[in-house]
Amino acid sequence: VQLQASGGGLVQAGGSLRISCAVSGRTFNMFVMGWFRQAPGKEREFVAAISGWNGGTTYYADSVKGRFTISRDGAKNTVWLQMNSLIPEDTAVYYCAARVSATSSPVRNDYPYWGQGTQVTVSS
Repeated sequence: VQLQASGGGLVQAGGSLRISCAVSGRTFNMFVMGWFRQAPGKEREFVAAISGWNGGTTYYADSVKGRFTISRDGAKNTVWLQMNSLIPEDTAVYYCAARVSATSSPVRNDYPYWGQGTQVTVSS
């Protein structure tokens, strides 16, 4: 399984950015997809997750709830993270992750497959 994250960049506080993760190697719809982030000097933390198949269930960290939206498209084997109302505290490397399961999880170790990360920097 290969995960390729892209779309990061520099944005001003209050702005928006959408990052994406392309998945190849196995049936995309089998996967629960998650986004995590890691700021300098901090642990990698959960951001959002979406269930497999129709993506009917989403799950967000409290720090991004109402600002970020996770979505997926089975035809494109891609998951996105739409980030609005960005704040400097959102600055981090964002990683997509995948697990074969019926349920989402905010636990990093529950995800065996990881992409390489994409840098998101929010300036004040």
